[in-house]
Amino acid sequence: QVHVVESGGGLVQAGGSLRLSCAASGSIFSINAMGWYRQGPGKQRELVARISSAGSTNYADSVKGRFTISRDNAKNTVYLQMNSLKPEDTAVYYCAAVTGFGVYWGQGTQVTVSS
Repeated sequence: QVHVVESGGGLVQAGGSLRLSCAASGSIFSINAMGWYRQGPGKQRELVARISSAGSTNYADSVKGRFTISRDNAKNTVYLQMNSLKPEDTAVYYCAAVTGFGVYWGQGTQVTVSS
């Protein structure tokens, strides 16, 4: 089993930056990929960015060039650097650990971007 905990959300003005962190614990060896997802008001949860165990990344078109996903293996932590934030980025951001046994979700962290 894997446990993930997000941190780093908050309120920021449009054009600003935030960095989210996701710390994983438990059966780390079973993780195939880590991802950041978000769910805005009245919207479905969507993939924001993903990083595989091999280090390959992919991003939603809406965040390409503005967001960067990275990881620190020594700390079992994945980061999401968010720059040039827009009001439409407002959402609850969730971290997910993808394993062969299933997907483990964090509790989410709120990101609010004011115009």
